[in-house]
Amino acid sequence: MTPLRLNTDVLLKEGYSEYDIDSDRDLELTFRGSGKCDVFVRITRADHIRIRTFTSENAEVSILFWNVSETPCEFDESHDVAENGKLTIAYGECNAAATKRRTYTSLRGRYASALVSSASLVSDRKNYSMNVVNFAPHTSGEIRNYAVVLKTGVLTIDAIGRIVKGAKRAESHQTSRALSFEEGQKSTILPELLIDENDVQASHAMSIGRMDEDQLYYMMSRGLTPQMCTTLISTGYLMPITEVIDNDELRETLRNEMERKIGELCSM
Repeated sequence: MTPLRLNTDVLLKEGYSEYDIDSDRDLELTFRGSGKCDVFVRITRADHIRIRTFTSENAEVSILFWNVSETPCEFDESHDVAENGKLTIAYGECNAAATKRRTYTSLRGRYASALVSSASLVSDRKNYSMNVVNFAPHTSGEIRNYAVVLKTGVLTIDAIGRIVKGAKRAESHQTSRALSFEEGQKSTILPELLIDENDVQASHAMSIGRMDEDQLYYMMSRGLTPQMCTTLISTGYLMPITEVIDNDELRETLRNEMERKIGELCSM
């Protein structure tokens, strides 16, 4: 795993690569991909990070940011996708610290596409602002957010999909869902679609709610404790975020990490 502790411009290699961010200083990081790249970035310690990515023409780039920092983190990000480029940006958040993230994704060339997604176990404040803007015709942008909000967590998501004038036959879709196990959880999701073109496809779906009591009762009737039920359900709800990287060994490692962290936070 390559450490990132200073301002760095990373030229991504084809295939799979790993990086670790471990720094108590402000960082500026740039990732450039021109082939098929699967990238795992573990955030061990960070304060304020500015991230830029560039997906070149015909490139396919997938980046999973896995935040395990136990101190508050703030991220400012911009992602540019060129013609026929495909970008997947995913965020895994199972840490017990606050996170503020501002993400701006630009689909600059024809047939460019981007998926911006997050999976969060929320026990502190998590504040996300996600923008995906279609600047060119035949582009496709999607936002997906899934969260499990615990009793001490506060979740805010502002998801914005925009199609500008002239971006004909573009698509903008988003789905955001927050699940809790108790009453009184604090979750706010604001889905927005800003459409300036007629010949397009756009949609959004949003839900905030508690776990079904009948399902919990059934699981406990099979011998599971409430904590075991919460861990199993939360893991199943959040684990799909790891599928953006084609690496079975990594997925198994992250599953074990997620189950352990969920178990710790749910027992508090």
